[in-house]
Amino acid sequence: MAKSADRYFHVDSDIIQEIGYDPRYALESESVFSLANEHMGVRGYFDEGGGESLRGFYLGGVYEKQPYQPESNYLGFVRNTHYMPAAADCLLTSLSVAGETLNLDACEFSDYIRTLRFADGVLTRSFCWHTRQAGRVLLKFERLLSMDHPQLLAQRITLEALDSDAEALLEMGIDGNNVHQTTGTCLWKETLNADNQMILETGTTGISARYILYTRCPGSHREIRRHRLLLKRFTFKLTKNKPVSAQRIVCVHTVYPGETMPPAAEPLEFDVLRQENLESWNRFWHHSDVRIDGDPENQQGIRYCLFQLHSTYRGLSTRNNIGAKGLTGEVYNGHAFWDTETYGLPFYLFSDPKAAKTLLEYRYRTLPQAMDRAKELGLEGACYPVATLDGTEACTLWQHSSLQMQPSTGIAYAIDKYAAVTGDTAFLQAEGAQMLVQIARYLYSRGDWNEQGFGFYGVMGPDEFHMMVSNDFYTNFMGKKALLLAADVASSLNETQRDALLKATDIDNTEIENWRKAARSMIFIQRGDKVFEQHEGYFNLPHIDVRQIPKEEFPLYAHWSYDRIYRTDMLKQPDVLMAMLLYGEDFTREEKAKNYAYYEPRCVHESSLSPAIHASLAAELGLRDETLRFFAFATRLDLDNYNRNTNEGLHLSSVAAAWMTIIQGFGGARYENGQLSLNPWLPRQWQRFSFAMQVRSSLVRVDVSAHGISLSCEGEAIPVLLYGKEILPQAQSIRYPLEETRDA
Repeated sequence: MAKSADRYFHVDSDIIQEIGYDPRYALESESVFSLANEHMGVRGYFDEGGGESLRGFYLGGVYEKQPYQPESNYLGFVRNTHYMPAAADCLLTSLSVAGETLNLDACEFSDYIRTLRFADGVLTRSFCWHTRQAGRVLLKFERLLSMDHPQLLAQRITLEALDSDAEALLEMGIDGNNVHQTTGTCLWKETLNADNQMILETGTTGISARYILYTRCPGSHREIRRHRLLLKRFTFKLTKNKPVSAQRIVCVHTVYPGETMPPAAEPLEFDVLRQENLESWNRFWHHSDVRIDGDPENQQGIRYCLFQLHSTYRGLSTRNNIGAKGLTGEVYNGHAFWDTETYGLPFYLFSDPKAAKTLLEYRYRTLPQAMDRAKELGLEGACYPVATLDGTEACTLWQHSSLQMQPSTGIAYAIDKYAAVTGDTAFLQAEGAQMLVQIARYLYSRGDWNEQGFGFYGVMGPDEFHMMVSNDFYTNFMGKKALLLAADVASSLNETQRDALLKATDIDNTEIENWRKAARSMIFIQRGDKVFEQHEGYFNLPHIDVRQIPKEEFPLYAHWSYDRIYRTDMLKQPDVLMAMLLYGEDFTREEKAKNYAYYEPRCVHESSLSPAIHASLAAELGLRDETLRFFAFATRLDLDNYNRNTNEGLHLSSVAAAWMTIIQGFGGARYENGQLSLNPWLPRQWQRFSFAMQVRSSLVRVDVSAHGISLSCEGEAIPVLLYGKEILPQAQSIRYPLEETRDA
């Protein structure tokens, strides 16, 4: 793997900390210090501005539409796209002391420290400002997004003059003129600006955002209103050695056309919101924390991943999904991709089943749009979009939007896993069954027959470095599982459920049998040495040693021509191995070992989705050093800027996949055939690690150390397979021997 870590942030298991300001890392730091609570998100930009910056403030579920004129009139090309716009900047700040305006790129300062605390979600930045006229002034900026009141943002600014009294001027406002980086426009229309509040409306979708500004600061003040701008200007005196604090609370509500704006929330004090956040995050960490003793870098990394996962999505609304960058940047336009169900959902499934269900309800709510997309492609059923916010296809690259089938098969996989882990058969037999029927119809109409059997042609699998291929292994395998699942679920319904499904879908027995026949005849190409061919013709492609690619050439899309990327056997991310991890019970250990040995050296890991899959399989195969190497890549992908693009925002799917590595890789956890199994191992460098998994109403806690494995179960006791032997964990922890295995 040619990529390497770029270590910048201080290593600490409970915080992310920047000691000293380096403007070369300004954008990377803005991404890493992002805050979110699903309803809204804000990058870690300086309150007062200055330097290279993307002042990104985003609202979950809010989007703008945009016409798109493709270069071809071919049927199926996307002609209307949409994106997440930059919302109003709720942290607009300007500070002057003794006539000098704060700007760290132009001012003298010392003792700079910026800290994000996992315990309460508070971002703090402090330093000593050396002003020309008034001498030293201590400054501390604090901000948070409330977890219990998602519509509230809070900021506190504290100033203390150390050398002399001085006059200060502080402006705190809301700026609705933020320009979307990609389109270069601001489409927000102002519909109200009065009485401390401003209402803006999206230009194309009619979504309204109401901002209410509450401020408290000593001294005199006056209000300033301009187009899409609400500002309060305070003037006050700083007395030597007497700290002064100013506070801002912003209440943000969004409503969609036809909805009524809710009442304004009470403007709670900063300390009250901080205490509530502390309690909220404490509940989360008690339930979902992962502890690693003996590896501070990965302990910090996995906690950061968990912090950002819970911040980004909690199932607050069926309008929301998990964008590729979450609410931390504008690359990918806020769109959710196919990896939500295969990478993101497992974390929620085993930690917050209600949030997992809400993710699936989002897909059910957008089923009509998926059915419309299938019609656009001349197909039946439902073709779920590659990239979307509102359920319609937003990807304007035809080679992705028309060739990738992963979103639909991934949703089928998620429905199956959700029902198995939670026991929510009601969802499976109603909403789930409807989605499965339409997905199966799409798959059957998208595939075709030849003398070999049934397969999919002209596709692009998860490995996006090969397109317009035939019988891609992942696509065929996931299609087979989805067809069989749809047939099995439809056949298992009772009379009442079957009537409801018939009414919703007009399903008949002939369709079901066609799905089974296609699944049984699905084409897979396997050599005598057990290696599956990723797609027809892959084995004949020219070979390239990916380890010889200089790290300066990453990301490849920025340094290689588009066609050059597609001309060799180099993989962007796992395809065959991905299927083997998702459905591990369908493959032998020998098959996994042979395919891992063949495909891993050909993978360049250009996708953030890649490392965790390799880590989990490497652990299962006893490749301990490789597991740790890929785990560090996954947990610290953004913290250490492995892909050299952290400046664009965080990689949320990689964040979720890092959790999968702990659970599946080191814990050896699998939920197969209706039972949880564990095969944990302890890396030589670690003294201990622990995690928890929720299965139905039970929370299974696992603690692994050199002294053994301690298991306990909160709630109803459920049987667990530990190294293949069934045990029944109780409320009181019981220790079992640790079965060590050597590196393979």
